[in-house]
Amino acid sequence: MKKYYVYVILTKDKTLYCGYTDDVERRFELHKSGKGAKYTKAHPPDKIVYTKEFETKQEAMKEEYRIKSLTRSEKLKELNIKI
Repeated sequence: MKKYYVYVILTKDKTLYCGYTDDVERRFELHKSGKGAKYTKAHPPDKIVYTKEFETKQEAMKEEYRIKSLTRSEKLKELNIKI
């Protein structure tokens, strides 16, 4: 059964980008090549700092939305991200 993931990328300018996918490594490579998202084209990715697995796309999308609604400090604390 296909799995879905929410991921958070730390960009080279120390901002955070959150997304969801069914293949984190492939998606990260797209971001690095400038083809993953408009945001990561302008803010090149440095590394993946958080991932979480889900059974359904809907669950992953719901969590992505929730994470995106958090402030930066809430993301760092709740997701235990070290910069």
